[in-house]
Amino acid sequence: MLFADDTVASMAAAVELVNSAEDPDTLTEIPQLDAFFVKHRYTGAHTRTGAELTAVRALRAPLRRLLTADRDTAVELVNALLARHRAVPRLVRHDDLDYHIHAVPPDAPLDVRIAVETAMAMIDLIRADELSRLAICADDDCQGIVLDLSRNRSRRYCSTACTNRNAVAAYRARKAVS
Repeated sequence: MLFADDTVASMAAAVELVNSAEDPDTLTEIPQLDAFFVKHRYTGAHTRTGAELTAVRALRAPLRRLLTADRDTAVELVNALLARHRAVPRLVRHDDLDYHIHAVPPDAPLDVRIAVETAMAMIDLIRADELSRLAICADDDCQGIVLDLSRNRSRRYCSTACTNRNAVAAYRARKAVS
């Protein structure tokens, strides 16, 4: 399934944000939030304050619930998020990005923009019945979220670290048997 660029970008950002809560926590300082903001090409207000960092960190648990929900529950959560933030979708074009959807004003707090953009992206996954693109990492010691946009749906691990750890363990297990 081919998703729009803004859907892919919003889902990747949401997964990274949720996974930042895993041990070790990788979103504890404003410079880390700055890097997240730049990496995921957010636009609009970014106050660079402790309050903003706290608000974005507080999104991790509700977004985890959304990204791991069954389809009907995801619909309820998306609808509640959009209603709470009075999201009004509109097409915008900025920077080098072609038309895509924004649903809150650019001066809305960063945590609100992240929540609404994630909800908007989830609409595409829900409508396409593609929530199976989201899963929990196959590493037994990890609870990270996996966003699998591969054609053959082969992604099992949330990060290169989990992939490598499991590949090494499988290699050692094979060597021990032979």
